[in-house]
Amino acid sequence: MNDIINAQDILIPKDVDLFKWAVVACDQFNAQPDYWNELDKLVGDAPSTLRIIYPEVFLDCDTDKRIAAINEKMAEYCSAGIFRTVKNSFILVERDTKLVKGRAGLIMAVDLESYEYAPFSQTPVRATEKTLVERIPPRAKIREHASMELPHIILLIDDEKKEIIEPLFEKRGELELLYSTPLNMNGGHIKGYRVENTEEIKSKIYALLAPERQKRKYGTASNFLFAVGDGNHSLATAKAHWDKLKELLTPEEKRTHPARFALVEVMNVHEESLVFDSINRIITGAGQEFIDAMKNELSGSGKTEVLFEGKIQTVSVSANSAKAITQITDFIDRYNADVSPINVEFVHGREHLVSTCKQTGGIGLFMPVFDKSQLFGYILKKGILPKKAFSMGEAEEKRYYLECHKIVREVVDNG
Repeated sequence: MNDIINAQDILIPKDVDLFKWAVVACDQFNAQPDYWNELDKLVGDAPSTLRIIYPEVFLDCDTDKRIAAINEKMAEYCSAGIFRTVKNSFILVERDTKLVKGRAGLIMAVDLESYEYAPFSQTPVRATEKTLVERIPPRAKIREHASMELPHIILLIDDEKKEIIEPLFEKRGELELLYSTPLNMNGGHIKGYRVENTEEIKSKIYALLAPERQKRKYGTASNFLFAVGDGNHSLATAKAHWDKLKELLTPEEKRTHPARFALVEVMNVHEESLVFDSINRIITGAGQEFIDAMKNELSGSGKTEVLFEGKIQTVSVSANSAKAITQITDFIDRYNADVSPINVEFVHGREHLVSTCKQTGGIGLFMPVFDKSQLFGYILKKGILPKKAFSMGEAEEKRYYLECHKIVREVVDNG
């Protein structure tokens, strides 16, 4: 079996203000440009991942100019020697947020040859939500000339016995502390510890593929190891970039090229501090007639809330969260196509939805919460969830960019 997991060299900044360096995932606060403008002022001229990512709220603004600036800044940071190279290691992450303490994850690289995003894929790494292929080209354009990647991808394992990440986390005091910093914009605090004994960890993760264990959990030996919990389109973009690049490489170059491996954080779906939240919707370009149509078309023994003009209304939906999310998503798509064009934005957290509704005058849909314990079984049976079906925590709890991974051979290594 080819290694699905790989211990790549990881770049972490040295002699840099990490409070300004680390920023939240680029696909957050898409309906709140003020967040990113405030962050821009906070960072100023300091080295920051803000300068080497593309916040999606600005995707329609001077795209070519922004991408060129990102690639130029990446090269500048590499040549300036601001990175330490942590060789052939994993990183154990300890994250505190305003809602949870001690959320644990393991940063490692996965082989993109082991991943496909199509529903019912038989690869070890599988998508959990619908991949919108139209979202890949603009992201691929950013990656095309990028010298490194910054991960906000989170993969989930189904370690019901808690034998892999949790025991390592309990012994984190015995590991080398690589970084510890508060996170800006109410992101909490993060620590990273070096894990050098990667082979032991890999063996434990691969044990999740044991046929008898999978048959006991899923009724079949499925070869399903990692479910994409966050960063689905980022991983799909990395895959698209690699598929294009590998056509130009020799067999040996294909085997070892750094762009073949995507840096990710791995978490256990059974960890108590990992919370699945809904991803709410803001609808603009429609009013009460949209809500009335929802009430007429949707049904079930469950209820979901809708906020419009400062008042809460209820709509009947299925009591099954996955079915309810599908009902609402399908209704939005039908309304947009058949009744009237509308704009849909995705907002994390109840408070953010309420405040954004006030700013935009839009309709706020409080989406049902998907049960995380059903994730692996659902993907095996149904193939895929609707787009934006769940969120692992609220917006400020999302992964902050901190570590980097080179995806071209000529990156200057100042380790």
